Amino acid sequence: METIRSPDELRYWVESWRLENRSVGFVPTMGALHAGHLALVRHASQLADRVVASIFVNPTQFGAGEDFERYPRDEERDSELLQEGGCHLLFLPEPSTIYPQGHSTFVEMGPPAERLEGEFRPGHFRGVATVVTLLLNLVRPDHAVFGQKDAQQLAVVRRLVRDLHLPVEIASHPTVREPDGLAMSSRNAYLSAEERTAASAIYRALSSAREHIEQGEHSATEIRRVLREVLEREPLIDIEYAEVVEADSFEPAGVIRGSIVMPVAVQIGTTRLIDNIPMEVD
Repeated sequence: METIRSPDELRYWVESWRLENRSVGFVPTMGALHAGHLALVRHASQLADRVVASIFVNPTQFGAGEDFERYPRDEERDSELLQEGGCHLLFLPEPSTIYPQGHSTFVEMGPPAERLEGEFRPGHFRGVATVVTLLLNLVRPDHAVFGQKDAQQLAVVRRLVRDLHLPVEIASHPTVREPDGLAMSSRNAYLSAEERTAASAIYRALSSAREHIEQGEHSATEIRRVLREVLEREPLIDIEYAEVVEADSFEPAGVIRGSIVMPVAVQIGTTRLIDNIPMEVD
């Protein structure tokens, strides 16, 4: 695996692969890699001949008081994991590479970025949409793979690619979970032992809601109640939202049918965690 930092080097490698008629897959990350990220790399390797991964802790998607400064960073460990996982090229740009001096162009998103994460983290999706657009323009992959754990981000990226006519296929990979169901996340490292135990209630709530739907419940209001009821049993959890939304628009669902997502965001101590379960309901 090659590790590069400049756009010129990136273009050199991608263009050389193109000359060999090799397709390119891309996995953008913020580092602090875990098994979930490596599953995305493996998925990309199934879709394309060569895989590029990026590690860039994007400052524009963090709000005031969020964890940008303390976000875990370990380039050496991440590089080793990516090489073992089958990545061919690691792009490690500096902030000044992505946002050159005087940078003043940003991507503003409407739906599906306006609710939930958009409300609780103002400006977050402006930063996400901008950095994803920049990275896709730099890498120019045939396929880009995102995790379903960030379901609203996935919906935002798909809308972005559609609206801007970007020539890339967006693929998704199911959430990778710990044995007790907790979604793997770089921020899990912030949790104390007690908080880590409490966090397992997130998946219990989502699983209970899914079971109610599978048993025939089609009222989104009732499913929201089920989600909150389970989460509220855990005293260390503060609920930000527990919703049922349409998968494409992230607008609130009324009757549960078609493609839906149940997204949840909670605060446990100083750590904010998100998770969801997507469903197809006849």
